[in-house]
Amino acid sequence: MSKTSKKKEPVILVTNDDGINAPGIRALVEAVKGLGKVVVVAPDKPQSGMGHAITIGQLLRLQKSNAFEGVEAYSCSGTPVDCVKIAVDKILHRKPDICVSGINHGANHSINVIYSGTMSAALEASIESIPSIGFSLLDLSIDADFSAAGKYASIIVQKLLSSKTLDKHLCLNVNIPAVEEKLIKGIKICRQAYAKYEEEFDERKDPHGKKYYWLTGEFVNFDKGKDTDVWALKNNYVSVVPVQFDLTNYKLKQQLETKWKF
Repeated sequence: MSKTSKKKEPVILVTNDDGINAPGIRALVEAVKGLGKVVVVAPDKPQSGMGHAITIGQLLRLQKSNAFEGVEAYSCSGTPVDCVKIAVDKILHRKPDICVSGINHGANHSINVIYSGTMSAALEASIESIPSIGFSLLDLSIDADFSAAGKYASIIVQKLLSSKTLDKHLCLNVNIPAVEEKLIKGIKICRQAYAKYEEEFDERKDPHGKKYYWLTGEFVNFDKGKDTDVWALKNNYVSVVPVQFDLTNYKLKQQLETKWKF
């Protein structure tokens, strides 16, 4: 009689851009720690808006952390992308089965995906053939309620882990509306809306009379489609947008190949 081999539990790498002590990453750890072996590697300080930055020419430090009871965790002096890279090479010594990033304090819908450290960490995992998900809650406050976000994070991670034909470069951008759980209507698979910030630099003076500038702006949605992340969130749906690191505009490539002769 052959012995039935025990199924290995998946390794789940958790990171973020708000820092290892942010409430959002604590909510994400709680959401996934029953789904596999969880290892946390996150920045030692807030790294919002860092995009896909990596640390070059400066040292990186890793520090064991006791931030999460019963969960192996480390803080890293670098960026969110650094955290993913160093986790694979120096902590896990292998690729995790999935990488989850967040839960971010604030929206990462539409154009925000370009600037987001949360999503850049997820995309870095995707580049390394690690299926990944970035989670964001549309609430910037430090005392935001992450209960609904954690519930939907768990649902989506379970769905990913149970998928049989999984694209190893899968990367999902998930945003959760900042409303009570009972008001969330469900989950919608969306496309990224064409929306952006209309920005300006507010010119001010410091106490010494020297000029400095403060970036301000207003988020403007130019996309009237009802299949976008902005529409879904406005209508109290959790938005799920599949994203990719290949930035090639294939339609334009085809046009240029036809019209441009060299």
